[in-house]
Amino acid sequence: MQNQGAAGNSVGIVVPQRFQAGDDFPLQCDEVLHGFAMVYETYGTLNAAGSNAVLICHALSGNHHAAGYHSEEDDKPGWWDACIGPGKAVDTNRFFVVAPNNLGGCHGSTGPGAVNPETGAAYGPAFPTVTVKDWVRSQALLADHLGIRRFAAVVGGSLGGMQAMQWAIDLPERVGAAVLIACAARLSAQNIAFNEIARQAITSDPQYQNGRYRSTGSKPNSGVGLARMIGHVTYLSDHGMGRKFGRELKSGDIKAARDVEFQVESYLRHQARTFSQRFDANTYLLMTRALDFFDPAEDFGGDLVVALRQASADFLVLSFSTDWRFSASRSKEIVDALIAARKNLVSANIESEHGHDSFLMPLPRYVSVFKAYMERLAERAEQEAADAP
Repeated sequence: MQNQGAAGNSVGIVVPQRFQAGDDFPLQCDEVLHGFAMVYETYGTLNAAGSNAVLICHALSGNHHAAGYHSEEDDKPGWWDACIGPGKAVDTNRFFVVAPNNLGGCHGSTGPGAVNPETGAAYGPAFPTVTVKDWVRSQALLADHLGIRRFAAVVGGSLGGMQAMQWAIDLPERVGAAVLIACAARLSAQNIAFNEIARQAITSDPQYQNGRYRSTGSKPNSGVGLARMIGHVTYLSDHGMGRKFGRELKSGDIKAARDVEFQVESYLRHQARTFSQRFDANTYLLMTRALDFFDPAEDFGGDLVVALRQASADFLVLSFSTDWRFSASRSKEIVDALIAARKNLVSANIESEHGHDSFLMPLPRYVSVFKAYMERLAERAEQEAADAP
């Protein structure tokens, strides 16, 4: 099947790029990376004033491929193609979009699968712990490399939204607006518990080999697949799953209780198989721990209002009615703190039956709110470019 890369609303064929940071990079955990690589994609054109750059931060299982296609034969666009492209919410006719693969990832950036220069072998489980603060600092180095002094917006959903929040707090002079979609200021005990169950599924797989599976030629596909099943169910809603699958059978005879497979079981197994082929087990552990550790208020006496007072950005905060993994009440905590911190703010709770995964979908009201906000930012960036000497 051939892609639709030539269509007017696609960024078309894109080629990933590679940024190599040569200097030592100290991490929050007190370990040091002796340089690192970061893979990224860009869409659109940076204007002469450098005022129209937008950073897209990915979620747990995402990567740098946020929009477009990698070849003419590629039939699967980037993970946020619904919102990035000409005329879309993040309009690449007006914005220069930067989408990196996070440090510690498994799609080209330095991570557990990369070679440790000190040993000549893959880092594996020895790759150091990274945090959202580390990601912000590494992304800032990429921005420096690209000549971007300030982003018109830093945008993300789920874990990506947490990065956008951290950007606004840690580097306020470099963020014009922060778009926080379906995220939280820190994880609840239930969310941490789901992440730990997923990690246990991976580490309990005999093929995990204490994280040294690459050196033995094994791969913990069963554990990674089970972790994906656990996570995926939490990203959906009961109503949405009921409408999509109900109790329909894939095969077997339920009356005779023989060889029965429900459609939802078949779907989850398919998700497990495909995910385990493309995602690294050690990266999954690393990313979920970064989620667990995220708490920007911790550096400010546990007070989120004080933390957000550091920001100078405007904010858009979006949540979804059936998202129980990062519920609307968690977004309301952020909104309330932003109001108390006297920040410019737009917020909306979008009706959706799709649960946490709603932020990936082209839902009409979601897209209209998101697009209207981004159009304001585009106008601001264009005015700044016009006023530049």
